[in-house]
Amino acid sequence: MPPETKDKRVAIAIWANGILTLAQVGGGIFAGSLALIADALHNFSDMAALVIAFAARKIARRPADSKMTFGYGRIEVVAALINYTTLIIIGIYLVYEGGMRIIDPPQIKGWWVVWLGGIALAVDALTALLTYSMQKDSVNIRALFLHNLSDALASVAVVIGGILILLYDLRWVDPAITIGIAGYILYLGLTEIGGTIRTLMLGSPVDIDTDAVILTLSNIEGVIDLHHVHFWQMGEHDASLDAHVVIEKSAWDQLESTKYRIKQALEQEFNINHSTLEFEHPDHIHKDAHIYGHG
Repeated sequence: MPPETKDKRVAIAIWANGILTLAQVGGGIFAGSLALIADALHNFSDMAALVIAFAARKIARRPADSKMTFGYGRIEVVAALINYTTLIIIGIYLVYEGGMRIIDPPQIKGWWVVWLGGIALAVDALTALLTYSMQKDSVNIRALFLHNLSDALASVAVVIGGILILLYDLRWVDPAITIGIAGYILYLGLTEIGGTIRTLMLGSPVDIDTDAVILTLSNIEGVIDLHHVHFWQMGEHDASLDAHVVIEKSAWDQLESTKYRIKQALEQEFNINHSTLEFEHPDHIHKDAHIYGHG
C-alpha cells in the first residue's frame, strides 16, 4: 500500500475520532455518565495518538542529513512511546474516578449512554479497520490500532451498561464498567510499552539470539575471536551490529574475503543488514576485552 494511501486512512480516522470525542463529552456531561466521559477521554487520546502518528510518519520519511545521520525513522518509536504513556496515565485516572463514583453513584440517562456508545462503537470499528492492515509493520501504527481496539471493546461495555441502567436502574454499573475499561487500557499500555523502551534504549533485537550470532561468526574461517559487540535497532525493523573481529595472521591478506563471509552470514542467517566491523591483528589485540559492550 503506498504511503500516501496510508496517510489518508490516518487522516480520516483523526477527523472521525475528533468529532466523536466532542459528542461523547457533551453527551456524558448531559447524561451524567462517567463511562461515556471515560470513553470520550480514550477517544481523545486516540485522536492525539493519530495526530502524533501522522506527523511521525511524515517526519520518518525524511532522508538522513548532517544533523540526523541515522535518518528520522526512529521518530515513529518515540511516537509509540508517547501514545502508550498516554494510555497508562488515562487508565490510572479512570480507575480513580470510577472508584469515587462507585462510592456515590450519580443519576444517569441510560438512553443517551446507549445511543452515544453505539455511535462510538461504529467509529472505533471504522478506525480499527483503517489501521489493521498497517499495524503489522509499524510499532507506531500498532499503538494506534490497540488504542482503537480497546476503544471498540470499551464502547461495547458502555452500551451494555446503558441497557442495564435502563432495565434495572443499576447505577453502579457505569463506574464499574469505567474501572473495567481502565484496567484493560492499563494492561495494553504496560504490556506494549516495554518493546518501545527497549528499542529506544538500544537494546538487542528480541528475535535475534546474540550468542548464536557470535558463535556463527567465530566459526568462520580466519576468525579467532569477537569482542566489543553491540546489537541494536536503528529502526523498528533494522537490526544492526558492530564488533571488533580478531583475524588470524595467515588470513590477514584475505581480509576482504573474510569480511564478505561475515556480512553474508549476518544477512542470510540473522537478517542483520547493517554491520560495522573493526578488524584486529592478533599482535595488537585488545587485552581483557569483554564480548559485549566496551568493558
